[in-house]
Amino acid sequence: MEIRNSVRENRLSDPGKITLDDLRWFIANPGIFVWEQDGDVQGFSAGDPRNGNIWALFVDDAYAKRGIGTALLASACSVLKDAGHDRIWLTTDPETRAEKLYRQAGWELIGEKDNELLFELNLPAGSA
Repeated sequence: MEIRNSVRENRLSDPGKITLDDLRWFIANPGIFVWEQDGDVQGFSAGDPRNGNIWALFVDDAYAKRGIGTALLASACSVLKDAGHDRIWLTTDPETRAEKLYRQAGWELIGEKDNELLFELNLPAGSA
C-alpha cells in the first residue's frame, strides 16, 4: 500500500475503499504482481479474474519510465486472459502517464466511470 498511497497521479481518494479482506483475496488468488529489485518494491499490478478488471497498476515515481509499468500491465492482462476473459477493462484519471501507457498499448477509450476514463482491451486468442 505504500506505493499506492505515495503516487502523484491517480491518487486513491479514500484508502479505506481497499479493505484488508480485498488484499487477502488477491494474495490468496492469482492476479497480483509485485516488481521488486534489490529488496525494493518498485511497483505492483492487480487484475481481478472474477470480473476482468485491472484495478491497480502503480510504479513508484522513483522508478518510472523503466518499462516496469509495461511489464506489470502485461502480467495482469495475462492472468485475466487465463481466467477466460477476452475483453478486459480498467479506469484511470485523465491526462496521466497511465492514460498514455494504455493508449500506446492499444486500449480503447469507451467512456467514463466514476469521473475516470474507462478503457477496454480485446485479448485475441493466443495473446495477452
